[in-house]
Amino acid sequence: MSKQPSGALLFVLTCAMGVGPLLNYGLSTVSPLVIEDLDISEGQFGLLATAIFASAAVCSMWLGKLSDRISNRAQLVLIFAGTAVALVLASLAHSYLVLVIAALLAGPAQAISNPTTNRIIIAQVPAHKRPGWIGVKQSGVQGSQLFAGLFFPIVALWAGWQGATALAAVVAVGLLLYGLRKLPENPLTTAVHAPSAATGPPRVTPPGADSASARSAATPKDSGAQGRFPLSVWLFAGYSLLAGLGMQATNVYLPLFTVRELGFSLVMGGVAAGVSGVVGVTSRVLWGRRMAKGVRASTLLILLGFGALAGAAAFLAAGTLDVPALLWLGVILHGATVLGANVVVMAGVMRVVPAQRVGAASGIVSMGMYAGFAAGPLLMGLLLEATGNFHIGWLLVGAGYLLCSVLGFALRAYGNRTGVVR
Repeated sequence: MSKQPSGALLFVLTCAMGVGPLLNYGLSTVSPLVIEDLDISEGQFGLLATAIFASAAVCSMWLGKLSDRISNRAQLVLIFAGTAVALVLASLAHSYLVLVIAALLAGPAQAISNPTTNRIIIAQVPAHKRPGWIGVKQSGVQGSQLFAGLFFPIVALWAGWQGATALAAVVAVGLLLYGLRKLPENPLTTAVHAPSAATGPPRVTPPGADSASARSAATPKDSGAQGRFPLSVWLFAGYSLLAGLGMQATNVYLPLFTVRELGFSLVMGGVAAGVSGVVGVTSRVLWGRRMAKGVRASTLLILLGFGALAGAAAFLAAGTLDVPALLWLGVILHGATVLGANVVVMAGVMRVVPAQRVGAASGIVSMGMYAGFAAGPLLMGLLLEATGNFHIGWLLVGAGYLLCSVLGFALRAYGNRTGVVR
């Protein structure tokens, strides 16, 4: 019996998910200092996030395919060292252009994090434990948000925002060295078996799926073993695009919304963002556990879409009616739903593609997600400038979440048609 994957490996995967967005989260927490120091507008500062996510979206498909071809260690270097280079360049930035270049460099490190960590999990972790591991490792993104919210402002008090960024690069390098030590050399035999001519490529069978479903999942026609991915992968990508649009539109503008529309202080605006992050960490773990129990991905994605829609409605009502209690309801729903959706999506991807193509499939889904990440803040900002309030912006976000639920129903119908639990 092969030894089980260690908690140290899970920590490394969680850090691999969290280190990529460290630059954008860190800069956001010290945005007043950055804006004043570089003499830029708030709109120019917002474009930094768009640059990061647009860069990630452009690279996602190519990096996803690359992750199926290069070693896990090389991928860890790309994630951690790539982030460290972007942080160092940002720490040396004395002009807006240099900071934009740093933002563009940070994108690829985020883009490959999902394909890399998914590939490691499918190679190292027994099938029945994978959804739970995905939930924990995806929580690294919100963990990064919490870390940046504490680390950057405190360090910036004595070293400035550039000093904080430089020290964050040191943290990234330290995590890389730790990760290279803890990453196993060889895959565990309990997780993935080599394909044979008789059985075809290995599959990740969802818990509770019957033998007929398992046989259907293994067929080349459905799995896309010859180059095509099943429709479900593209439905997951579309869901990620729409959810990502609303997620980052909310994450980027939530503090400003609380200050402008509800009269909150800057500190309370930051608290609102922090609360959503805390709820998001918990929700990612819990949704991962639900997937591990065999719940259909489409069922959870439908529920998450409607829950996120209720959250957007709460934000809209809070601003329109000037009711702060509705703001906190929206914050909790935002963290509990859309911040946890990516766990369900990534676990679902592992159910519908061959093990050796998980990286490429994850790259497609990540491309959709980062395209949404890039579009969300841009569209919300344009609508804010055009209307002078957040009303149309929240309606846009809510419409995106409604379409997410529609895609969830489409995924369910496709799974019922093919006999594969989705």
